[in-house]
Amino acid sequence: MSRLRRPGNGGAARWLRRAVLAIAVGTAVGLVTTVASVSWVRSQAEGHLFTVEDVPEAPVALVLGAQVDRDGVPSAFLAARLEIARQLLAAGRVRAILVSGDHMDWDYDEPGAMRRWLVDRGVAPEKVVLDHAGFDTYDSCFRAKRIFGVDRATVVTQSFHLPRAVALCRRLGVDANGVGDETVRRYRTAWRVGSTREHGACVKAAWDVLSGRDPVHLGRRESGVDDALRD
Repeated sequence: MSRLRRPGNGGAARWLRRAVLAIAVGTAVGLVTTVASVSWVRSQAEGHLFTVEDVPEAPVALVLGAQVDRDGVPSAFLAARLEIARQLLAAGRVRAILVSGDHMDWDYDEPGAMRRWLVDRGVAPEKVVLDHAGFDTYDSCFRAKRIFGVDRATVVTQSFHLPRAVALCRRLGVDANGVGDETVRRYRTAWRVGSTREHGACVKAAWDVLSGRDPVHLGRRESGVDDALRD
């Protein structure tokens, strides 16, 4: 009698090898893409990052939105950005402030909270212009140029976010320099999370630029910045 042959496991082994290879290739591609995107961001922003004291004058400070608490008060991260903008305006380094953030839902209003914070601290209301559709950094920079007609600006955000923000604005036609906040570094966990997320955000930024996508909301040209600069 012929001996019965046990089913081979060659198919499973081949599947495992292919899976391991696919994971390795995917990891390598992801790593290369991330490194290339981060390098692009840094190269675009090089020479355009300053402090409050040494940043060149610009007509407008573009303050990028961040979390607003349930009571309508800007988070510590957002308040720190707004304080920099207030200082720039007080020092005469900008003449108007464009606050750009998320107002997708009526009960969550980043630009409105940002304006209230500034006005409560002595900024003239007519000097603060609201962009209610700055849903991400790309949208804020795109809309600053296309909707509000900003050609030159000082971008304000946390320092770990600043290179990407400046790079995007410059790529989208705004002659941008930036001032970054370091004061909230004391919130170590949040700072570490934000810094880590920037790697993936740089990949998204590069993709947004390459795809040339329009913002979530575009709309027609608004004169708010022009009006603020005339006062």
